Amino acid sequence: MGPSGLILLIMLVLIVVPFWKILPRAGIASWVALFAILPFVPFVLLWVLALKKWPGDEA
Repeated sequence: MGPSGLILLIMLVLIVVPFWKILPRAGIASWVALFAILPFVPFVLLWVLALKKWPGDEA
């Protein structure tokens, strides 16, 4: 793996790990974070998180 492959791997980790931690708190399965490696999916996930009713919002 060359330097560009290493940079790509680091970027993927920097995108997937935060979604992996945040999605279960919103009631979404953590494996959905793996879709964040596809183009434009992180933006869709952000919109879903922004507009979704969170478990603590009922109060």
